[in-house]
Amino acid sequence: MAKQYVITLSRDFASMGRSIAQNLAGRLGCEFYDRDIVEQAARRMGLPVSEVADNEEAAHNLFYRRIYPLGMGVKSMQDEIFQVQKNIILDLASRHSCIIVGRCADEILKDRPDVFNVHIFATKAERLKNCVEKLEMDEDTARRTMARVDKARAGYHRVYGGGDVTANCHIMLNSAKFGIDGTAAVLEGIIRQRFEL
Repeated sequence: MAKQYVITLSRDFASMGRSIAQNLAGRLGCEFYDRDIVEQAARRMGLPVSEVADNEEAAHNLFYRRIYPLGMGVKSMQDEIFQVQKNIILDLASRHSCIIVGRCADEILKDRPDVFNVHIFATKAERLKNCVEKLEMDEDTARRTMARVDKARAGYHRVYGGGDVTANCHIMLNSAKFGIDGTAAVLEGIIRQRFEL
């Protein structure tokens, strides 16, 4: 029977981390989880997927400020979503080898010896280029989105991951140096060696 392992992958917005994770999952022949976790959490909580997605990383989401003008309910909703997603991540990691993108999986699974934590980054200039060329955003929208999402992810990890997004990181890779396929290939080699696959 093949060894079981879990790769967690955190990423800067528009560093192409999600695409790298998908590519890597194909190379390793393992499962890949990202938005599926949001969908599973929404099903378990009986909420629309959009409501879970809006709330999971946005500590100061305007949508919830409108619903709860005095701030009541925001934190408890975020805590509940995190707890449900944590249970899903623990369940997925116990079942089979997989790659889990974001959602503080590095912190949730930090006590497991079969976990390898990766962080994908790129310079702001490269990420801006990815936003315009690959994600088809205009430059102003791209700049605003990068700042907003990076801030939200950092805040989410501070609250639920206990610190900086790279605190549990085993390796950080600059995706701009290798591209999507090249970064996945580098990671594949490291992971195969690490877990003797």
